[in-house]
Amino acid sequence: QVQLVESGGGLVQAGDSLRLSCAASGIVLSVYHMAWFRQAPGKEREFVAVIRRNGGITYYADSVKGRFTISRVNAKNTVYLQMNNLKPEDTGDYYCAATTSGDDLTLRQSFRSWGQGTRVTVSS
Repeated sequence: QVQLVESGGGLVQAGDSLRLSCAASGIVLSVYHMAWFRQAPGKEREFVAVIRRNGGITYYADSVKGRFTISRVNAKNTVYLQMNNLKPEDTGDYYCAATTSGDDLTLRQSFRSWGQGTRVTVSS
């Protein structure tokens, strides 16, 4: 049974940094593509970043490119999202997701396993 547990969220000011963690259990992380999505209040859940299982190739939403970095440490079964220069529009619940397959890893429906989320609030 796949279990994903996010942590690291909090209340910060614009321009600050946060690092989110996603601890995976019940799986061998190295065979999974891993992603972060976020959901702002009243909005749909949206793609943030993904890191592929082979070679660690990464891809980002345009809104976070250059500010966020996704990484993974397979030996620790953990995925990270380093968020720098945070903006108020980055506020939301951040979710970790895992999948072993999927044609388009920017789509929610490509991921079958999700964490419970961690809240990030950025004040102006």
